[in-house]
Amino acid sequence: MLLVLCCGGLSVLWGCSIGWNAYKGPLDFQAVYFGARTLIEHHDPYIVGELDSVYRVEGGMVQAGDAKQHKLITLFVNTPGTVLLVAPFAVLPLGFAQVLWTILISGSLVLASVLMWSIAAKHDSMLSACLIGFLLLNCQVLIAAGNTAAIVVGFAVIATWCFVRDRFVLAGVLCMAISLAIKPHDTGLVLLYFLLAPWPFRKSAIQSGILTAVITALAMLWLWSVAPHWMSGWQTNLAAISAPGGMNDPRPGTVVGVGAGNVTSLQAIFSIFSANASFYNTASFAVCGAILVPWAFATFRFRATTTKTWIALATIAPLTMLITYHRVYDAKLLLLCIPACAMLWAGRGRLGWIALILTSAGVVLNADIPLAVFGILIQKLSIPVSTFSGKLLTILIARPNQEILLAMSVFYLWVYMRSDFAVVREDAGDSERELGRSMPRIMQVLDRLYLRAMVTLRPPTRMRCRSGNSNW
Repeated sequence: MLLVLCCGGLSVLWGCSIGWNAYKGPLDFQAVYFGARTLIEHHDPYIVGELDSVYRVEGGMVQAGDAKQHKLITLFVNTPGTVLLVAPFAVLPLGFAQVLWTILISGSLVLASVLMWSIAAKHDSMLSACLIGFLLLNCQVLIAAGNTAAIVVGFAVIATWCFVRDRFVLAGVLCMAISLAIKPHDTGLVLLYFLLAPWPFRKSAIQSGILTAVITALAMLWLWSVAPHWMSGWQTNLAAISAPGGMNDPRPGTVVGVGAGNVTSLQAIFSIFSANASFYNTASFAVCGAILVPWAFATFRFRATTTKTWIALATIAPLTMLITYHRVYDAKLLLLCIPACAMLWAGRGRLGWIALILTSAGVVLNADIPLAVFGILIQKLSIPVSTFSGKLLTILIARPNQEILLAMSVFYLWVYMRSDFAVVREDAGDSERELGRSMPRIMQVLDRLYLRAMVTLRPPTRMRCRSGNSNW
């Protein structure tokens, strides 16, 4: 616990020093702050000119050479739910709001890490502390920029702990709804697991979905009352930021470059072979679908236990980063993989070693400091991308984090699909019988009728006993 807290504290101090010295405050938070401020002052935040005027009037600093930072703030692409949830901060002065926001995102990340450590420490305390501590120690970009991914990942992990442990479930529902309203592409697959899982999980997921819909509907009504044509402006901004050479463009040569803030998705890999958007999108969706479909079928078919739950979450946490656009700092969602890794490592054997190697490599290769070192080394190398060998070298050297995420997802899916693996003894409070007790009475009756029908309709199996004198 001390190791985890110390790593979190060092990362917060380091990130704050970077953000306040380089940008006079968290840069990504300024984008959502001035977006909400624009709407509060009855202007459309999705129109660059209106947001820019509010930004300048409210004291936004525009200096020579800050074109990239200025565009990042004024080209507003966040969801309507983000505007509504950031509005309480936007009514405060910028400096005070930045301090409160930094405390919120730092606290959510550290709390989420402590909760994941409390799960994994039952199987291997030091291993889980080292992995979580290293992940926390590489959150400088999140803290420095004040990106909403910090609160999204932190709240999603906290909600997952609440659902699995069946404690503070209403708080978990609220955290999951906030996370979904801000970045649904970060938390959507986590919610999908709880929707496909048995009733206690499914009930919490349905409540989270309803609350997310309420938050989004309120935000959209507010936007329509102020700016009736906000949706067209939002689509224009999304198209501009994803255009060739834009900040969200997965193709090589994006303005973000290689480092702790580069684009993370399978589109970034397939775009090296072809710059055609239809090609790399189709290829990415095909690969991710080949993992997601059997995972969803197994989740719907299996009964939920603690072990299966964490193995299932360890499958989709890296897959979430690969389906569509993400940044490296979104990969802090790998916190959900630590309990599964510790469970497999507790059993030792081949599965434990593979889980340790892949999970450790995923945490390291998606960390801020190693990626910054990679960026420096790659700038000194001149790898030709015109040849096939040069493209392979670019994938292996310049963008190794996507490949390790794919390997993690495939491995944990393979373990999840195995019906005969026995890793650890289930806790008494988390067994299938305990999960079934919280079902509504009608669901328990239907479940018993289904099981009785399956036993009755199943054809008898003839087996010969070992003595060979009678049939079963």
